[in-house]
Order: sequence, then C-alpha cells, then structure tokens
Amino acid sequence: MHMYTTMNERDTAAVSPFDDQLASRLLDQRIVVLGAAVDDAIAGRICAQLLLLSANDSRRDISLYINSPGGSVSAGLAIMDTMRLIPNDVSTLAMGFAASMGQFLLTAGTKGKRYSLPHARVMMHQPSAGIRGTAVDIEIQAQNLEYTKALMHSLNAEHSGHDVSTVTADSERDRWFTAGQARDYGLIDHIVTTLDDIRPSAPHHKVGLGVEQS
Repeated sequence: MHMYTTMNERDTAAVSPFDDQLASRLLDQRIVVLGAAVDDAIAGRICAQLLLLSANDSRRDISLYINSPGGSVSAGLAIMDTMRLIPNDVSTLAMGFAASMGQFLLTAGTKGKRYSLPHARVMMHQPSAGIRGTAVDIEIQAQNLEYTKALMHSLNAEHSGHDVSTVTADSERDRWFTAGQARDYGLIDHIVTTLDDIRPSAPHHKVGLGVEQS
C-alpha cells in the first residue's frame, strides 16, 4: 500500500564515502539530489538536507534534482511537506527519469521553477498496492488505498492546474510524457539546456530604502 513502484536491490545499495563527498559538495551549491527510489531512509536524508539549507539561508532558493523511478507514498509526502514547510522556493529538475513519486515531487516544486532536461521522461500513474490478509484486513487496506489515490490525485491536480477528474482519468494507466509534453500538461514549467537556467540564485537583501543588493 505504501509503494508507487517496487524497489530493486540496486536501489538499496549502501551509500559510499565518495557518494557522501559528492552530496556534500552539491549541498554547498544548495543542490539536493534524489537519485534513487524514494524510501524512508532517502526521505529522511532529503528532508534533513532541505531543513539544514533553509536554516543556513531562509531566502535563497534550493534545487532538487530528480532521477527516480518512484517509491513510497508516505516517504514522498514527507519530502513534499518539508518543501512546503520551509520558506525557501524549491526548484525541481527532471534528469533522465522522473516516474510515479519522482513525478509527484517534480511537479510539487515551486511554480515557475519546475524544470526538465530535454530528453528526460516523466511518468504519472495512480498509487497501487498488493492487498492481502483476512477479509477484514483486505477491506481496511482497500479503504486506505482509495484514500491515498484520492489524496495523490488531488495534490497532482493542484500542482498541475488540472481538475481532479482529469488527473484521475489520466492516471488510470501509466501516462508517459516527453519533456515538451510534461510542460504542456503543467507538470513542469521549462525545458533547460544550460546550467545557468537552473543554478540557485544568489540571495537578495534589502538595504537602505528597500534597495536590493546581492
């Protein structure tokens, strides 16, 4: 019930010290990377990074780069809620593949600051789950799954600008988008070809009579 998609073994590989060094260097540039399936451990790490970057500078943008096949609904919602909790704008970028919960987080970025690389693919679909157990357990799980579907469709509609019925119908099966199609549908705002388009902007501070300086 918790999963959009099933993770495979390579998604659970341990993070190497070299990976940690890369992540640290990227954090210095205010860039957070989601490069795996979304699980509780990944979500905890990303939420912590977002909170730390916001505490360091509550005005400057944070970038979330996404190359993910999907993952846990509850873990993804924790990331989205943290994105909403902090005062910073959070720009998002699809790199390669943003599917399922990856698509959801891509589209949950600050409107006007949701990007895709030219050849990235985006996939939207409804949550799914394997339901098992006694008849009572199955009924409870089915009710919870219907609640989760309704919640995700509502949030995707809010983020994309469509009505809920349209998103619900379009999510019944895997719906694939090119970068251009994702932009036309409202899942992203821009297709980028240069790093300058997506590099987090320098903070602007008010001085004197409201004059901004970098």
